[in-house]
Parts: sequence; structure tokens; C-alpha cells
Amino acid sequence: MAGLTEQYDFLSRRCVWVNGPIIVGAGPSGLAVGACLREQDVPFVILERADCIASLWQKRTYDRLKLHLPKQFCQLPRLPFPEDYPEYPSRKQFIDYLESYAKHFELSPRFNQSVQSAKYDETSGLWRVRAVGACAEAGNVSADVEYIGRRLVVATGENAEKVVPELEGLEEFGGDVKHVCDYKSGEAYRGKRVLVVGCGNSGMEVSLDLCDHDASPSMVIRDSVHVLPREVLGKSTFELAVLLMKWLPLWLADKILLVLAWLVLGNVDRFGLRRPSAGPLELKNTQGKTPVLDIGALGKIKSGDINVVPGIKRLSPGKVELVDGRLLDVDSIILATGYRSNVPQWLQGCDFFSKDGLPKAPFPNGWKGKSGLYAVGFTRRGLSGASSDAERTAMDIGRLWEEETNVAQKIFACHRR
Repeated sequence: MAGLTEQYDFLSRRCVWVNGPIIVGAGPSGLAVGACLREQDVPFVILERADCIASLWQKRTYDRLKLHLPKQFCQLPRLPFPEDYPEYPSRKQFIDYLESYAKHFELSPRFNQSVQSAKYDETSGLWRVRAVGACAEAGNVSADVEYIGRRLVVATGENAEKVVPELEGLEEFGGDVKHVCDYKSGEAYRGKRVLVVGCGNSGMEVSLDLCDHDASPSMVIRDSVHVLPREVLGKSTFELAVLLMKWLPLWLADKILLVLAWLVLGNVDRFGLRRPSAGPLELKNTQGKTPVLDIGALGKIKSGDINVVPGIKRLSPGKVELVDGRLLDVDSIILATGYRSNVPQWLQGCDFFSKDGLPKAPFPNGWKGKSGLYAVGFTRRGLSGASSDAERTAMDIGRLWEEETNVAQKIFACHRR
């Protein structure tokens, strides 16, 4: 996969020269970059902190999860989904697709390599990436390895770490509290009163799953939220939005989507789902906030099976006090509070990323930085955005690789003469 040369420095740290880009992350973004580089015969190495590809999908997603968008908007470059896959592939089907993708392009990440730091060395003009993890050559003993190369591709994505809010009285609550990344099925909550904190796609779907397993969920909705039908007259709402934005100004596309949502879903304000003043497409483009695509949770809210409540004031043993003064008896809490980038924790001396771990340059210009730095999977536009960045990144690296290879060949030819 990559031209790797290993040696030891004076501190006995294993040093690995990478004759090509160093890709951090073996999720869909990192795999997409690798596949596109493979097409151009550019060597590379992929570093992954987990022991498998796409660890978020394999280890931190719930059983009933399906892709929220049609498959044609979620496939990675150069390899479509199998024709027999449904319009919205399941979690298992998507993982199988990623496994076959890695096999098809002969992608072999270096697993159990947790990147601790990455810094550009101005003196040498090289990236120095320090990783800690199990070393197979040393009998899986923890080893400190430094990967050195001319280019660094940050592909850890927007969802690298879970977000856990500070809740007053959490240590006193006494019941089961877990983040949605550790939730698998509502079966474990059968007959229990569960508070779901968060009303995004995950919060809605987990609440629906709890209902299907005879639990009693209450969903905390602190802010306004756009809820759209996943389909309108059998057509994907997302696909319709893409079509509208091609021909209409953003504000008009938003108006049309909201009218359609009202016709299909009715007035959702009276069920505690206040819509933001800005339209769903405007919010997505300016703040990266994804609208909820309803797959059945709204019907449970209307029937009262999912209880919508305002924000939390504080927790006490077995109870939750809400900001409106109500007191709920609760057995368990599930935090559907999302994820964040972890780039600020390990990328050093670089002003390309903001404090929240996303590129400062807005889409579509946030994929390339200075000194051989690239970012893939930070567009806030899902898998299609990651695929677009991966192709641009690979094309740019491939062009530079070809130029450098041609120069090296000319120098070698002159030296021989």
C-alpha cells in the first residue's frame, strides 16, 4: 500500500517513513481517499485507532439504524452499492458495503494506531505523526511510532467523539445513563421510563425504538427543530431538495419544502416541535444543522406514546426536574446529544481548523490547507460531501505525486549520464 521505511531514533521510538500521504482515520472518508489514490498508483498509509474500519458504524450505532438518505447519495467514489440493496440500506448492509469497498481497493489500514499528535516540521518540510498502539511485531505490546511524510490527510470526521452535556445533579440520579453511541436496542428498556435527551434524527429514532419495545420514552426538546417527511409522494425529500436548489434560490426552495411538510405532517408546533425562523436548507448551509427526516416518531408523538418535554433544570434520585417546574419519574437516561470532531486534541501548530475541529474555510473550500494538509469528511454534508472532498484531495495529491516523480526520474537520468 505504501512505501514504508522503518528505523529507530536515539530515543528508541520507531520511525516510519511514508512514501506518500499519511491518512488518519479508516472511516468512510479515509477509505474513499485511499480508493481514489489507489487508482492513481499513489502510495499511502491509513492509521486507525480502532481494530476495524468504520468503527463508528460497527461499534457505536444502534441495531435498527438505516441510512437516512437514499443510497445513491451515500455511496463512496468508484463503487456503487449492490443493485439488490434497498433504497435505504440498513446498518449491517452499509458495514458490509464498506468491508467490500476496502477489499475491492485493497485497503489495509494500520489498526490500533491512536494518533497522539501531528505537527508540520518547518525545518524539514515534513509531517511528523506520533501514534501509540499495539505493535504486532513486538507481540502486541504498546509501542510509540512516529510516521513521517510530506502530506497529511485528516479523515477522522465530524463524529469522532461523543458529546456529553453537563447536567446538574447527574451524579445523584442513580439510574442508568448512557450516550446513544452505547445504545443498541429498546429491548433492554422494556417497561421502563426513559428520558431521551436530544431531538435530532438519533433522538427521534431511539424514542421510536423504545416505543416499539414497550418502554415509555420522554424526549427533551430544548430548541426549535425542523421535522420533514423522509419522502413526499414516494420521492425522497432530500432528493427533492437537491433538485429545488439547482433551479431556485435557497429561500424559495425552503418555502416549498415547508409547505410540503405542512401538507404531509400537519402543524407540528402544537406537539412541542417549534420550527426555527430560518428554513431547513438555510440552517444546514449556515450552521450545519440537519433537519429531522421523520420515519414514524412523529406519529408516536401525536398519539402521546412519546412524551415531548422542555429542557432539564436538574436531576435528583430517580427524578428529573424540567425547566417548566414539572417533575418526572425516570428509570434511565439516553443522551442523544451528538458527536464532535477531535482534531484539536492532536493536530498541533495549525490554524486551518477552528476550535470546534472543523475547517475555517466554508464549503467547498475546506478540503485543502497549507504545507500538504488535507481535510476529508468535515463538510457537514454527510457521505456525499466526504466523497467529494476525497476525490478532490486524491486528484491534487496525484498531480503533485506525478510532478515529483517526473522530477526525480530526470535527476536520476542526469546522474546516470
